Amino acid sequence: MRHNRIMLDVLKGKAVSPPPLWMMRQAGRYLPEYRETRKRAGSFLDLCYNPDLAVEVTLQPIERFGFDASILFSDILVVPNALGRDVRFEEGRGPLLTPITAAEISALESETFHVNLEPVYETVRRLRAKLPDETTLIGFCGAPWTVATYMIAGHGTPDQAPARLFAYREPEAFSRLLKVLADHSAAYLIRQIDAGADVVQIFDSWSGVLDDVSFEAFCVEPVAEIVRQVKAVHPDVPVIGFPKGAGERYRDYRQKTGITGLGLDWTVPLTMAKELQRGGAVQGNLDPLRLVAGGKALTDGVDAILKALADGPLIFNLGHGITPQTPVAHVEAMVNLVRSATR
Repeated sequence: MRHNRIMLDVLKGKAVSPPPLWMMRQAGRYLPEYRETRKRAGSFLDLCYNPDLAVEVTLQPIERFGFDASILFSDILVVPNALGRDVRFEEGRGPLLTPITAAEISALESETFHVNLEPVYETVRRLRAKLPDETTLIGFCGAPWTVATYMIAGHGTPDQAPARLFAYREPEAFSRLLKVLADHSAAYLIRQIDAGADVVQIFDSWSGVLDDVSFEAFCVEPVAEIVRQVKAVHPDVPVIGFPKGAGERYRDYRQKTGITGLGLDWTVPLTMAKELQRGGAVQGNLDPLRLVAGGKALTDGVDAILKALADGPLIFNLGHGITPQTPVAHVEAMVNLVRSATR
């Protein structure tokens, strides 16, 4: 039974005061307890694939701040890793992969996909058993376009030019890659829901680098396919889409993809966010650097969002992930500001 998980009420279109609150990357390097656990884990992927430690770090921000939602500690690149691609993380460089070629796409390994991801599913099962009953548990995956950009370039780039060129030069191969990622990402989310996730979120961190034609083909259509497959098995489970940098394309993203909640980056004007809220719940969209700065910058940012959006279905969040240099005291201040708000 799900009791008093207010984030689920908001995703059904209800306005709640104060709004539910969580942060993207809330289990992370800004927390001293996370840094201690990370030292014990070995590699970053070892941490993702160790249910004992992954549960520990997922629970840390819940125990400290009492957020209304807990998001599984993992990474979007476990999907290509589970498909047989090498993935490693280097301090100061981020994720590194061997760039995939067009010929290698058909060789992606599907048979052991769920076996490879079983530690993640075990983490979800343990989290649901250990979390407070009122805390919503969020599972997630990366959107096919964003995951593909790392698989093609082998690392993050400022504008994902390698993936864009690949898509233009090898359209059939790129279409196959998006399909493989969409199908396996949907299956991954379904297994997370089976294990206890209440909500799933699809992160499309690089949607903002595309032109209109590419955005439709590379971002909208694959996410719509993921949503279709997830809803076919779990029709009542909400799906949050986060197409970072989508700009004006946010306006019809929910309708075209079938997502339930719409995650907004910090560049989305609050007047536009209010319009988007008429179509359902919105999530966001405090600039993470306001949280780093604290003080008046933080108060002004929180107040503006609440003034504009708190009378509708709002999940208060950052407009992207929290940065490692964020002071813990500023997170505490933000939580207090949001929790003390009334409509």
